[in-house]
Amino acid sequence: MPPEVLLIDLDGVIRHWQISDEAIESTHGLPSGSIRTAAFLPHLVNPAITGKVTDEVWRDQVAQHLQQEHGSVTAFDAVKEWTSCPGSFDSEVLAVLGGCARLVRLVLVTNATSRLTRDLQAAGLSERFHAVVNSSEIGVAKPSPTYFRIALDHAGVSPQAALFVDDTLANVEAASALGIRSHHFSGTSKLRRFLEAEGVSCENAL
Repeated sequence: MPPEVLLIDLDGVIRHWQISDEAIESTHGLPSGSIRTAAFLPHLVNPAITGKVTDEVWRDQVAQHLQQEHGSVTAFDAVKEWTSCPGSFDSEVLAVLGGCARLVRLVLVTNATSRLTRDLQAAGLSERFHAVVNSSEIGVAKPSPTYFRIALDHAGVSPQAALFVDDTLANVEAASALGIRSHHFSGTSKLRRFLEAEGVSCENAL
């Protein structure tokens, strides 16, 4: 069956973050790597990406954890500075998506907080996708099979009519188990080859 929809992840595929927060951490007396370690503690991040708490509450909880764990009196300032660091959007990946959008609908599928809408608007990407499936809005995150079933419902297709791209292997494996043709993202050239092998030409891509 020819693909009708491309389910595409955001962070690690379209958007990339700086490699290290060491400059911020050093300024605020925090150990290297401590901000992201705290931010992605399951008991802090999972409620944020499933909509149980807002993005703002999550970041406050991260700052509280850093303050308690490391005794940083400026932990809230550190998290505020960390929050203000913009990610970069991959122009090559966006060009590939633009080149194949005439053949498939693009649906953004991401584990994200309540901040996602603002981020997409700020990046000028709000109109680039047929639909956006944000885990914090639907109450379940990848790699849950329920997440992918909801994403397929949003896209209005069966698993066999969808493609999926993600940089996290567990998510790729979960989608594949449902019959979705999936690709573990590791670079633009491989993404292009995957799409073309599935009959989605990227002729207009860089």
